[in-house]
Parts: sequence; C-alpha cells; structure tokens
Amino acid sequence: MLPLCSRVLLSHPFSPMSLMALREQLNMLVNSMYIEGLLDQQFQQLQMLQDASSPGFVAEVINLFCEDAERILTELTKLVDQAVVDFQKVDAYVHQLKGSSSSVGAQNVKLACIQFRQFCEENNKDGCLNALNVVKHHYYLLRNKFDTMLQLEQRIQAYDSKQQN
Repeated sequence: MLPLCSRVLLSHPFSPMSLMALREQLNMLVNSMYIEGLLDQQFQQLQMLQDASSPGFVAEVINLFCEDAERILTELTKLVDQAVVDFQKVDAYVHQLKGSSSSVGAQNVKLACIQFRQFCEENNKDGCLNALNVVKHHYYLLRNKFDTMLQLEQRIQAYDSKQQN
C-alpha cells in the first residue's frame, strides 16, 4: 500500500475529494511545522498578506528565503573551514540568515542562529562548526517541508484555476 501522501497525489487530479484531501494534507503539514517548532507566528503573518491578487506571494517569499539561505550557508561553510576564521565575517552572515529566518517565521533556524552568534562572539571555532551543523540541520528539515507545502499548494491552485475555466 502506498503512503498517504502518494495515495492523495495519485488520486483523480481534479475531483472534489482529492481537493479536500489535499487541503487537509496541507493543513496537517503546516500544523505539524508549528508543533515541531519549525515555524512561528511570523509565518501566519506572511500567509495573511497573500490574497487573490497575489496567490503566489508566500511561495515567492519561501523561494527567496531558500535561495538566500543556501547562498549564506555555502559562504559560512567556506569561512568556518578556513584555518584562521574571520569571526566578524561569519557573524555578519549568521546575522543576515537570522534576519531572513525571522521574516519568514523559520523559528528553529532563527534560534540556532542566535546560538551560532554566541560562538562567533566568543571566537570559538569548534562551537561555530557545531552551530553551523545545527543551523544546516534545521534549515534542510524546514526546506524539505516547504518543498512539500509548495507542491500541495500548486496542486490546489491547479484545481482552483481548472474550476474557474
């Protein structure tokens, strides 16, 4: 038997039951992200900014956040792997990632960045290496859930646009 996710996605693409199932699956996913601490109330604020005139707003913000986070994590990895670490530069990138995380409601990433900055202030290379791994762990977990969320939203939007035609 296929897992629930696969069963829903393989059902008739535009039947009312599949739409209800997709919406329920999306709601359950987002709720689990709050429960797990991946998201905070800032994400709700972001969702409230989306309306009929900008149906892709949240997806666009998520994609921009992920692109920015990937770039920052690549730079942080390079900086922390150097023999002599420029802690001010590392801290500047971590601060930038913390701000991006806050604006999108990525709670665990934001909290991990706060800890990371402590290690930067202490000029603690081992602490920074460990903190970078923690940030990456929380980010990739969040990104995978965001990917699933965006796929579900695309399916729901496809149904809605099919209904309007």
